[in-house]
Amino acid sequence: MMRGGNMQNMMKQMQKMQKKMQEAQEELAEKKFEGTAGGGMITVSISGQKEVVDVQIKEEVVDPDDIEMLQDLVLAAVNDALKKVDEETNKTMGQFTKGMNLPF
Repeated sequence: MMRGGNMQNMMKQMQKMQKKMQEAQEELAEKKFEGTAGGGMITVSISGQKEVVDVQIKEEVVDPDDIEMLQDLVLAAVNDALKKVDEETNKTMGQFTKGMNLPF
């Protein structure tokens, strides 16, 4: 059984960690992640909150006879950017859950 002092100390540590987690989440939310496809023909920027904030499409890739290819490239670029957001989120937030069996 824990004595009062240990419990209080543990609560302080938890609050400190919670504050750091919140700061890390806020920093992540402000970052921008770029995904590309077609050798840079399509670039998609996504925020750390997974909101698409910009889509750049180079003129050369626009072919009115092949809309499907353009759609596929946009999808690929969006998925590339989302993957980068997930990787960064796991890397950043993983430091807080290391050694704990917490669902994240």
